Amino acid sequence: MSIYVIAKKGGKLRGVLCNLLQRLINYIMGFMVVGFDGSRAFQKGRTGTENYSFQLLKSLAKIDRKNTYVVYVRPGVETGKNWPKNFQFKEISWLRFWTQGGLVKQTFKDGLDVLFVPAHTLPLIRRPGLKTVVTVHDLGSEYLPSMHQLKQQLYLGFMQKFQLKTATKIIAVSKATKIDLINRVGIDPKKVNVVYEGYDQKLFRPVKDDTLVSSLRYYNLQPKTYFLFVGTVQPRKNLERLIRAFAVLRPAASKLVIAGNKGWLSEEIYRLPKKLGVEDRVRFLGYVPDEDLPALYCGAAALTFPSLFEGFGLPILEAQACGCPVLTSNVSSMPEVAGKGAVFVDPYSIDDIVKGMEQVQSSKFKVQIVKTGLENISRFSWEKCAAQTLEILESV
Repeated sequence: MSIYVIAKKGGKLRGVLCNLLQRLINYIMGFMVVGFDGSRAFQKGRTGTENYSFQLLKSLAKIDRKNTYVVYVRPGVETGKNWPKNFQFKEISWLRFWTQGGLVKQTFKDGLDVLFVPAHTLPLIRRPGLKTVVTVHDLGSEYLPSMHQLKQQLYLGFMQKFQLKTATKIIAVSKATKIDLINRVGIDPKKVNVVYEGYDQKLFRPVKDDTLVSSLRYYNLQPKTYFLFVGTVQPRKNLERLIRAFAVLRPAASKLVIAGNKGWLSEEIYRLPKKLGVEDRVRFLGYVPDEDLPALYCGAAALTFPSLFEGFGLPILEAQACGCPVLTSNVSSMPEVAGKGAVFVDPYSIDDIVKGMEQVQSSKFKVQIVKTGLENISRFSWEKCAAQTLEILESV
């Protein structure tokens, strides 16, 4: 039983003494107490940063049995079982100001050596001497301010100017994001480490024919009859240009299928197919569970992902792992993530997107793109992500 667990069962003074003793033991043994912001990790319907938090936490639990992790979660969440003994979960019951109130309080109470925040937002007030590591997924609010809510622009703008500069270390999920942090925020390059995200290797793989047909039947789809987009329905995903390109295309694929939650400023995107007279060929599936995504990727003529800005672009890897041809943008992090396994287009040019959709359907390019995509994914895994993250946590 760790000193931390004993402290939980004692009074305040006992807790303080146990925390000090735990830190002394850790220092002598070379171990750490890591605070992990798990506020996003156990949300239902995880996407983006929530998925990153959950997968990274699971992978850290597989590879690190020596350091103690205090995982802070919101009240009432189901964290599941079978976590190793060095992973302890603590609920912070604050409904408002969870990070800037509740988490701040815990950094003073618990004997943390380092606090890791896997999604942008560090506490403004911290215990003196506490080391902090934060992951930055993108600077979309800086590049595309009109496509973010005002509160996001103001809050993230402040975060970039103050919080990131006061962090001990920053993890960027791509080289493109690291360059943005240096050029846009003025972060010291030595302070930023690039650690790529991973993908679920057990889930995302080619689906066999019978299983594929059966899975697609639920969505009333047939293999190779549709283009696919996966992601939140919002302006920065460039769906308006994608729909306009699809409307003028004469494709072998007869449908454009959009899988993802409704996002901010999405009303015009949902109205556009009717305006263009293709409402019977464009389908919005809403949120799709992760377990259904491999079949959608495998059944698609191609993933069409011409986003205007991405910190990483996980659907690219998921599609490549499923043997799905990929069309994506030639800007931001997308060429870095896709490698040579994609057709790249100018996301601001409808004509170029049309040409890309024609190209990605041709048998000449499709076979090579799929082969190269399957080779490309070997660069990425959550185990690699966890190992590199742990190395950074232990170095601060």
